[in-house]
Amino acid sequence: MKLFVIAAVLAVAAAAPSSYATYEKTYEKDYKYPEITVTSQSDERNLDGSSKWSYAQSDYTTRDETQEQKKFTVTTVDDYGKEYTEEVYGNTNKGSSYWVSPEGEKFTLTWAADNAGFQPKGDHLPVAPVHVYELPVAPVHEYVLPVAPVHEYQLPVAPVHIPFNGKGYKIY
Repeated sequence: MKLFVIAAVLAVAAAAPSSYATYEKTYEKDYKYPEITVTSQSDERNLDGSSKWSYAQSDYTTRDETQEQKKFTVTTVDDYGKEYTEEVYGNTNKGSSYWVSPEGEKFTLTWAADNAGFQPKGDHLPVAPVHVYELPVAPVHEYVLPVAPVHEYQLPVAPVHIPFNGKGYKIY
């Protein structure tokens, strides 16, 4: 009997109309952007570890990226201050991306990532303000600094031990 009641409750719950609209019905009328599709795509991987890939979309968004393996010289310092250098392999990446915002503004971003770090470039990126100011100059002293005195005397000579007849020492 309990099984029959549970099955009946589940059947009623499954048959009830859902208050949630499907994805298509929600965005059917007021979806203002067209569907974006990939218009071109390439991916090339080489045996030496380098690669190149790119894609373009129907909304004029593009992205290109290349990767190469290079040998870097890395310097490390141990706990005692001794420097060690070794050669290691690492990746360098270069790429660019272009897109148009919904407001119609065009953006271009280029970047490089190597042993110097990640370096993005683009007109839309913030730039730190440049402060123009003069560096303070140390004051110039008009007086002559004192010089340590020089002594003009002879230092005493330490006694010298010379063997005397092989039996003892005579002090001069």
